[in-house]
Amino acid sequence: MGQAAIAIPEKIFFKIGEVCDIVDVQAHVLRYWETEFPMLSPQKNRSGQRSYRRRDVEIALRIKELLYDDLYTIAGAKKKLQSELRESTRLKIVHPEPQKERDYLKAVEAPPPVEEDFEIEDFIDDEEEVSESYEQTSASEHIELSDDKREALKSLASQLLELREMLKTNQTEEAAKHLRRY
Repeated sequence: MGQAAIAIPEKIFFKIGEVCDIVDVQAHVLRYWETEFPMLSPQKNRSGQRSYRRRDVEIALRIKELLYDDLYTIAGAKKKLQSELRESTRLKIVHPEPQKERDYLKAVEAPPPVEEDFEIEDFIDDEEEVSESYEQTSASEHIELSDDKREALKSLASQLLELREMLKTNQTEEAAKHLRRY
């Protein structure tokens, strides 16, 4: 049990390649273990690919530890793992520490509601006009944005407008379907 604790990423499902990287074994080894250890049973998605849950990854890590570090046979490892699973509901695997708050996230006041209907072109095409009006405002009104953050905001605005159009289209289609029924 001299193996260092392994941090498993915070995900719901893992692909077989990701599990191979975490456990540090090849895919055929994981598939073989599935046949020998009934407690290692990943779900399969619609296309037949294995979707390992966090619990499956923990079990695979424990199987590797029993076989490679503690030198158990397959039968011995199976018995040991079954007894451990009966004794405790969780395997002892270290989970990653929660991420610290990002210092670039700061509280800002929400802008006053606007009743006009904007299009994304209003924001993207008129950069020169926005730049001029930006220069005319006082320094206390400016919020400094890096180019990356500015591009992210433009992308977000574009996506929101696209979603709005999808909703409008969907509402129109739903109304048309409703009218067709009657």
